Amino acid sequence: MGFKEGFFWGGATAANQYEGGWNEGGRGPALTDFTTGGSVKEPRKVTWIDKDGNAHATPQVHFDDALPEGGDHYACLDGYLYPNHEGTDFYHHYKEDIKLFADMGFKMFRMSISWSRIYPRGDEETPNQEGIEFYRDVFKELRKYNIEPLVTIHHFDTPIYLVEKYGDWQNRKYIDFFVKYCKTVFTEYKGLVKYWLTFNEINNTLNVINMFGDGTTDEDYKKRLTHLHYQFVASAKAVKLGHEIDSENKIGCMLAGAITYPHTCDPKDILLNQQTMEENFWYCGDVQCFGAYPPFAKRIWRERNITDLDITEEDLKVLKEGTVDMFTYSYYMTNNVTTHETEDTVQGNFAAGIRNPYLTYSDWGWALDPLGLQYSLEMIYDRYRIPLMVVENGLGAYDTVKEDGLIHDDYRIDYYRPHIKAMSAACDNGVDLIAYTTWGCIDLVSAGTGEMRKRYGFIYVDKHDDGTGDLSRRPKDSFYWYKKVIESNGMNLD
Repeated sequence: MGFKEGFFWGGATAANQYEGGWNEGGRGPALTDFTTGGSVKEPRKVTWIDKDGNAHATPQVHFDDALPEGGDHYACLDGYLYPNHEGTDFYHHYKEDIKLFADMGFKMFRMSISWSRIYPRGDEETPNQEGIEFYRDVFKELRKYNIEPLVTIHHFDTPIYLVEKYGDWQNRKYIDFFVKYCKTVFTEYKGLVKYWLTFNEINNTLNVINMFGDGTTDEDYKKRLTHLHYQFVASAKAVKLGHEIDSENKIGCMLAGAITYPHTCDPKDILLNQQTMEENFWYCGDVQCFGAYPPFAKRIWRERNITDLDITEEDLKVLKEGTVDMFTYSYYMTNNVTTHETEDTVQGNFAAGIRNPYLTYSDWGWALDPLGLQYSLEMIYDRYRIPLMVVENGLGAYDTVKEDGLIHDDYRIDYYRPHIKAMSAACDNGVDLIAYTTWGCIDLVSAGTGEMRKRYGFIYVDKHDDGTGDLSRRPKDSFYWYKKVIESNGMNLD
């Protein structure tokens, strides 16, 4: 049986890692523009200057963290490389890249719009027309090749002006700023874009603090839940508005695939895993799919001594009216959780957990677990019963260009093959899976480490960790393999 006819095969990117042109075409600076390069051993840093003029570079914990205190401001500092500024320059190469995607046979291309390219500050009365026309040209180019755009409206890159003036998503005013931005893009691109995602990996607001937030106070946690609530309301308003502007629009949520297993069969581990999944995954999924907070939210709030979240009756009505049309998520790896003491831990992709002895791990500490993809698809669909998309999945790896210019990346093909088989099995078992967009279908800057050497793409881009390279593109072996996969609708995986 496998994949249904009309399945959307394609690839995925994000503006802050790929687009470049950070100070061109009227674009304003975004939060991600102040994130440095890093490595698997050296964390990326966010750079800023305090109110007394002192420069700081603090480890990145989450893209949407606000400034430490009022009067501080983000700044690019001498001596640091900011790889997001150029990405791999889709801004100047979009026609070439889209042609390569078409040559592979893409049916769908997931990309994000940079909010600050549409509204450079975020609170203007009118949008930046040059930014509007750039994306219009991109969407027309995709349509020329019959590639369906899947557009993420917010992919971590909030306009920096909003962050510094309004305190990021701790301020309810953000809801109206975001909805206005959504109204603009829904209106401008009506007829060009039908598939939309509101917030990328919205659940990372909790995931990251739960995994790396040692010493987190109840007040810190309340800020994260407030941040999430305002984004829930903004997303629900956007969904309702998008349907009103164009009844053809299909608008989804997007979550990080925070899939965990109990490390042992100890009932305490079973219960811990259930509660971990509730907090890191189902909390956000339930609100956006069911339009209401789940019963276990009360447990989460009680454990953090939170009794006064800013949730109004009007908010609850909005959540109910703005449920999503589809559930989309990223899937890279799984983690184990346990109540038992162990030092055998692993870390990768903004995630950390107990090593699973039944799995192997990548050079960046990612568990290679294709069966976890089937497991998650069947579990998610059983819960929500709406169409699913896997909108990120891929392997970051070292690639070597041979003397003849070829890149032999059999390891990438070996990664994708069992994951595609796992998705096919889930479809056979009744899951309504409608799309698969591999992450970083063309090389781009790694979000986790800021590296270029950690490559995902079917297409190699000549850019390196020190910022050098001529940005030329060339297909890897996996390019031609994925082309066969698409042509055969997932049947030819050799």
